[in-house]
Amino acid sequence: MTELNVVLAKSKRKLCTIKVSQQSTIADIKKEIAKQRPALYIDRQSIRIQDPGKNQPDKATVHELSLKNGSEIYLKDLGPQISWKLVFILEYLGPLVVYFIIAQRPWLVYGNTYKTINDYSFVYHVALLCWSLHYLKRLLETLFVHRFSHSTMPLFNLFKNCGYYWGFAAYVAYYVNHPLYTSPNMLLFIFGLALFTICEIGNLSIHLLLRDLRPPGTKEKKIPKPNKNPLTKLFNFVSCPNYTYEFGAWLGFSLMTSCLPAFLFTLAGMYQMTVWALGKHKAYKKDFPRYPKERKAILPFVI
Repeated sequence: MTELNVVLAKSKRKLCTIKVSQQSTIADIKKEIAKQRPALYIDRQSIRIQDPGKNQPDKATVHELSLKNGSEIYLKDLGPQISWKLVFILEYLGPLVVYFIIAQRPWLVYGNTYKTINDYSFVYHVALLCWSLHYLKRLLETLFVHRFSHSTMPLFNLFKNCGYYWGFAAYVAYYVNHPLYTSPNMLLFIFGLALFTICEIGNLSIHLLLRDLRPPGTKEKKIPKPNKNPLTKLFNFVSCPNYTYEFGAWLGFSLMTSCLPAFLFTLAGMYQMTVWALGKHKAYKKDFPRYPKERKAILPFVI
């Protein structure tokens, strides 16, 4: 058996001592620590062999990391954790409810200046339908499509993510459903609606393809490639076509409503998705030496 001293990162305070074999993995080490310190459950732990240092993958073994009897390992407490699935459900359910309340109970927001529902424009009804379908789709994907590589995330992210989605939902809904709202040009409306619809279907197509790449209960990685669905052909040009379609859908919604807050929501989302896409694109190139060189991260031929 190999005896390891577990030290808290930064403070350098010794937490405990555990006994493992040379064949034990980081995942086994986390279990041993959790037995002695139940408050530090597995999902809350990040194990490093140096401080500062990088997080070690769960499959790495004691032998591979050259840890010997008396070696020190460093534990970073990631703080309280919450399920990824629960976070997604809450952050997507909020915009659905917030937008619906403002659209269907306008007197709560606008007082006695609101119009009756029958007086509202055709765009009002279509925007409500598109917004609702988008977030219903996201909720169903969270429940039945997405497979998460990590089971939890820091609890703080719940408040950050919900604040972003719920806040923008209220901001957009307030202006699209405002009594003084003016409908855009019909040609622009039709173009925006068509773009929104195509991109929503494309986004779902990519999510289904990505789900099929990873067998249930595994973290296996493969190079994503288009299937028979023509909307997946975007994989020939970008690494993250789901983000490309997401951007396209919100651009379409912004055009069909011609609402400034919707455009701001689209730009904010595009910025964040670009950051994520560049990170994933870099990871793909690192994991797969033969990764297609012609692919960009999120926008074909551009980024």
